[in-house]
Amino acid sequence: MSFIGEAVLGASVQMLIEKLAPEGVELLTRHEKLKADFIKWKGMLEMIRAVLADAEDRRTKEKSVKMWLDNLQNLAYDLEDILDEFQTESLRRELLPQEPAAVDQSSASTSTFWKFTDSLKRKVTDAVTLSKIRKLSTSDSPRSSFNFESKMVSQIEEVTARLQDIISTQKVLLKLKNVISDVKSRNVRQIPPTTSLVNEAEVYGREKEEEEIVELLLNDGLRADDGFSVISINGMGGVGKTTLAQLVYNDDRVQRHFQFKAWTCVSEDFDVFRVTKSILKSIANDQSNNDDDLNLLQEKLKKQLSGNKFLLVLDDVWNKNYNYWSILSCPFGAGAPGSKIVVTTRNLDVANLTRAYPKYGLKELSDDDCLRVLIQHSLGSTGFSMNQSLKDVGEKIAKKCKGLPLAAKTLGGLLRGKDDLTDWEFVLNTDIWNLQEENYGIIPALRVSYHFLPSQLKQCFAYCSLFPKDYEFQEEEIILLWTAEGFLDQEYNGRKMEDLGREFVRELHSRSLFQQSSRDASRFVMHDLINDLARWAAGEIYFRMEDTLAGENRQQFFQTLRHFSYICREYDGKKRLESVCDVEHLRTFLPVNLSDYRRNYLAWSVPHMLLNHLPRLRVFSLCGYCNIFNLPNEIGNLKHLRCLNLSRTRIQILPESINSLYNLHTILLENCWELKKLCKDMGNLTKLRHLRNSDAGLLEEMPKGFGKLTSLLTLGRFVVGKDSGSGLRELKSLTHLQGTLRISKLENVEDVGDACEAQLNNKVNLRTLLLEWSARDVQNLDQCEFETRVLSMLKPHRDVQELTIRGYGGTKFPIWLGDSSFSKLVNLKFGYCRMCTSLPPVGQLPLLKHLKISGMDRVKSVGLEFYGSSCSVPFPSLETLSFSDMREWEEWIPCGAGQEVDEVFPKLRKLSLFNCYKLQGTLPKRLLLLEKLVIKSCHQLLVTIQCLPTLTELHTKLCRRGVFIYARSGTPILHW
Repeated sequence: MSFIGEAVLGASVQMLIEKLAPEGVELLTRHEKLKADFIKWKGMLEMIRAVLADAEDRRTKEKSVKMWLDNLQNLAYDLEDILDEFQTESLRRELLPQEPAAVDQSSASTSTFWKFTDSLKRKVTDAVTLSKIRKLSTSDSPRSSFNFESKMVSQIEEVTARLQDIISTQKVLLKLKNVISDVKSRNVRQIPPTTSLVNEAEVYGREKEEEEIVELLLNDGLRADDGFSVISINGMGGVGKTTLAQLVYNDDRVQRHFQFKAWTCVSEDFDVFRVTKSILKSIANDQSNNDDDLNLLQEKLKKQLSGNKFLLVLDDVWNKNYNYWSILSCPFGAGAPGSKIVVTTRNLDVANLTRAYPKYGLKELSDDDCLRVLIQHSLGSTGFSMNQSLKDVGEKIAKKCKGLPLAAKTLGGLLRGKDDLTDWEFVLNTDIWNLQEENYGIIPALRVSYHFLPSQLKQCFAYCSLFPKDYEFQEEEIILLWTAEGFLDQEYNGRKMEDLGREFVRELHSRSLFQQSSRDASRFVMHDLINDLARWAAGEIYFRMEDTLAGENRQQFFQTLRHFSYICREYDGKKRLESVCDVEHLRTFLPVNLSDYRRNYLAWSVPHMLLNHLPRLRVFSLCGYCNIFNLPNEIGNLKHLRCLNLSRTRIQILPESINSLYNLHTILLENCWELKKLCKDMGNLTKLRHLRNSDAGLLEEMPKGFGKLTSLLTLGRFVVGKDSGSGLRELKSLTHLQGTLRISKLENVEDVGDACEAQLNNKVNLRTLLLEWSARDVQNLDQCEFETRVLSMLKPHRDVQELTIRGYGGTKFPIWLGDSSFSKLVNLKFGYCRMCTSLPPVGQLPLLKHLKISGMDRVKSVGLEFYGSSCSVPFPSLETLSFSDMREWEEWIPCGAGQEVDEVFPKLRKLSLFNCYKLQGTLPKRLLLLEKLVIKSCHQLLVTIQCLPTLTELHTKLCRRGVFIYARSGTPILHW
């Protein structure tokens, strides 16, 4: 199943060419000979790029061409690693201000080196020890820079020789040609065009879908902005879109409803002339072959359609060019109202282009229906009545199809006329991708989805082969991995890599290669056969180790392997993973946990073994191993490392050597409940964009100088340091923060100026902010006043959507809290602000939907200050309101004298009261949209429910005075 695609290689080669542009070379080195070598590389890569299209066309037929592509892929990886080492060295020099940017080979003499060292020693303060001076003079010196470039010369010479050999082979032996890489001109379509005819006896499980589409076609009132309406049938290849379109096209009711019908297989070549001519032939029986004028064809078609209700099926549409669709659809507007166009496509973007409404997403068949399709095409019957011995294995084959009728039909055809159990067991155990594709349609039907991906997307899709079948992954998870591998390095039109990654995920989902999880809409999953497609596309440079291959016997790997994943066991020992260490160029080490709850253990020697043998890792994960308490210092050897994932481990302290990982892009520390300390100094990690540590509740402080990490986009938790740690002012330079930020231990703030310097009001991309003081007793009034001033300075940007304030020790809230200028605030929480005596005027917030207030021990009354004085309708958008642990709360005063109570909380749907022991009186009586009411441990509260027409849930417990429900006449009819 080996495959190296021209387009994937094309993306790699193009990226290398861009890195070797003159301006890029200047940043890599000042060594003139090395510059010349790099420029030479660029020229040779451009020569290679020109013949990649020809190599792609010949790779499946000529083994020598495939070997050439394999060699080129390995060379591209090695070349990229060398350039990465130069970039890393350049960055290291920038971070050492006492060192010159570079030392030319001709000027690197011993005397110059020692003069530099003596000068450095004179500038060192008395606090710096002699050992530190020696360390600087040996490892961070001009000599070390010179030695680096000298060491790289031999590697550069080797790569140059390999490049020359590649070019020589392509010219002399393979005679590869310089051709235009145009997918449309190449023979990628290996399945025949479709027709409108269908054998209904061979179709199962689509009765419901057929009825729904027919109803849409017969509905003349369906939206028709252009005079006709478009209905799209969307889904992955092989799911049965064409078959469903054939069923409805031939339905008797549809036949009678439309005056004209036409079926056209559009396919990948959206030729407006060809499609128009095909439609005209179907409608007018026009057999003229002399028309070569599109204008004449469209005039004829418009005349035929004029005033007639028509149905047009455009099957297998790939075009996303709006101009083509606009030209093709010009004649359609002449049809009578109620005219319909059905478009079948794998790509939701095509449906959007045609303004399809509705977009009908076709799901997979059930296993039972797949079995019926399989039986029909294999045994020509409806069951196993004559072949009971095949029943068990047949059911397993049907499950293997994973709901794709085309797969069931393909495997059924393979078994046609065979009733020997051995034959059926062979098919069950055969990889679909090993079938002869010229005889079976499932392979080309799926592979065409891959062929039409842009080159960068092909790289990203192939990487997903590392995920096991049925694995549900989050969008951010795969984007961080793509970024670490360099697939998103090119930032188009100023977009961030993360934004480009989100676009790629959306595109793969739109093309039906990713599906949304049925259990969690925030996650994605790949159909089993799409997962197989990814593994086919990935070839030998990717390997996913399944449990069936993960015995204690030593597993052998290709030296070309670059990306490795495996499914975690309950215990993973050294023998299982030691073979990976033989692959010294490995870039990805990725354990995959199929369950977020299972506890996995890793042999203690494995991390040391991996870190000592795999120096080129870009992705290194120990996620989910609950016996990982520390990380070896050898982690500092991974100079290429971009992504380090220690989530769900018991790591306590990050080793100092991490600070030498200049390329580190992402550190994942989610659910690291025992993490206490990061590195003492993280200032060298200037490329760090993501530090996910939101659940690190034991983290003591952020390291001093944390503000140097100016590239940070996401930061889960910032812990205010007390003595040597980072203060709030370090947040000032982190101007790109986005998403969620949790600031903890605010009691350590010693200067109000620090809070002001944090400049939270300038963090325009922060959507969620949590401000937390640790649980403690605040008895000093001066401290209360100080914390009030601190919170006043921590005003977020007005675009914040969620805000939580917890443990605050001030007696009142600042005036900005509740200001109507926070027009996007949707979710607000106050927790255990025990010194506050009143609530802020949050009723003025126009879009506030969810409000939770708990532990406000000194609040005795809730009234006007809560609703606000500048809002005619308090809480206009509030949907859920919760009060809990309000120990001294006694009264809830209605809003304003003479104001109708139904003008407060006009959209409230859920109200909860917990542990409000002293609350007396009654609740607002006219909550017209209230659906759920929960009251527990409110001993003094008398609840009267008089006008709650939408109430569907009532939960009460320990309410001594009771709950009364009144009839409209005022008579109590029910009491709890």
